[in-house]
Amino acid sequence: MFFHITLERNMQLHPRYFGPHLRDKLVSKLMKDVEGTCSGRHGFVVAITGVEDIGKGLIREGTGFVTFPVKYQCVVFRPFKGEILEAVVTMVNKMGFFAEAGPVQIFVSNHLIPDDMEFQSGDVPNYTTSDGSVKIQKDSEVRLKIIGTRVDATEIFCIGTIKDDFLGVTNDPGVAP
Repeated sequence: MFFHITLERNMQLHPRYFGPHLRDKLVSKLMKDVEGTCSGRHGFVVAITGVEDIGKGLIREGTGFVTFPVKYQCVVFRPFKGEILEAVVTMVNKMGFFAEAGPVQIFVSNHLIPDDMEFQSGDVPNYTTSDGSVKIQKDSEVRLKIIGTRVDATEIFCIGTIKDDFLGVTNDPGVAP
């Protein structure tokens, strides 16, 4: 799920950037340092949408660097248990498959894949129904449900299932449109 939240961060800036473009340099450094990162508490920072406030700088003794408290708004992505996501399969093996939904990697165990699908090893490992009508392989698009998350300081891991109604393959790269 996506959220628009306000966060704060202390930014250090080298004295060479002091001048008329100080604010621009702080904002570009903030974007470079924060966008694409993950905090366990808030999730993945997708984009900074605005800077609310840049506080007064504090000079660091001995270095000349200045620390500025910056308050900014950003869009974050944080998956939750029970959430339905569209994902792209990145790897298939006999234990299940891995899929990615944006920055989040999701593992779907073979126990959480419908019983009528069996693993087929070969050049392109996949899970196929007995009649061959549905196939899950690398680059397949699947709709899945998050049944568990594990949050670390800098990463979020998810476990998913496709064993419910209306879940499974939404687009198969092996079948021509």
